[in-house]
Amino acid sequence: MSNFKRLHVSALMGANWEAPDWQQLETTKVGEWLLERHSMTERLKACCETLTVEVIGLYEIKKNTLSEDERALLGDEACLVREVVLSGDEQSWLCARTLVPKSTLTEQEKDIADLGAIPLGQRVFNQANARRDAIEVSTLFVDGQELLARRSRLWVNDKPMLVSELFLPHAPIYQEEG
Repeated sequence: MSNFKRLHVSALMGANWEAPDWQQLETTKVGEWLLERHSMTERLKACCETLTVEVIGLYEIKKNTLSEDERALLGDEACLVREVVLSGDEQSWLCARTLVPKSTLTEQEKDIADLGAIPLGQRVFNQANARRDAIEVSTLFVDGQELLARRSRLWVNDKPMLVSELFLPHAPIYQEEG
């Protein structure tokens, strides 16, 4: 998995994030995925029999390693980094990297650090006040393939997290409408 992680997580970290063209994307199938404001986990689950999560990285980073735009979205503090691959019916669909500020991991949200194979979206969107904002998109070239990515800020109990998601080649976002 190290080569996979090196390629895909590195691509996410080097993405050039841009505000989406909402008007153009809203009416497209790809746009429905990229602009999803609710749980990506639930959207993926609807496309398969079994959705699994493999944690490929879980570690802490110091605040000085955050980029300027990450600090603008999260605040200037150390974060827990959670890197996962979500697979539908044993096919890798999504590589995700989440930055969780240490102040988010308090009170009810302490358990986010220990989710393991539980999808983050399943945990976050079980809360009535969960929301997503600051959606940005990017096109990345990984191993000679053009892949779509998005980054957004999740809020749970008014505490932020920053989620970057890379849609892998077999993800439903690329499937022809049937």
